[in-house]
Amino acid sequence: MKELLQHMIDSERIFTYRALCFSRGEKAYLPGFDENKYAYNSLANIRLIENLLDEYEVVRKSSLYLFRSFTPVMLDEVGVVNGSSISVRALVHVLAAHELHHINILQERYLKRKS
Repeated sequence: MKELLQHMIDSERIFTYRALCFSRGEKAYLPGFDENKYAYNSLANIRLIENLLDEYEVVRKSSLYLFRSFTPVMLDEVGVVNGSSISVRALVHVLAAHELHHINILQERYLKRKS
């Protein structure tokens, strides 16, 4: 569970960085990332869950402030990540869907109530 939460934090930072870059007109291609390597190297399993939850909350709040600052023109900016074009607006949606996907995994695999 800790590695999954750390993955969500890392991904949020990466997607938000991409959105920031493209909203500001960045034309350089941005690389992809190996989420399995990031999870392994995060050492999340030795961290306190409370610290991870606090970090997640702060990172999410920061992302929301950034996204609220985007104008419609900024949201329509497009950049290239890992060889594929994507708009800032799409990155915001991908991030939201990514969070829902992993919350569902947490609920199904780890937080399921036993009958």
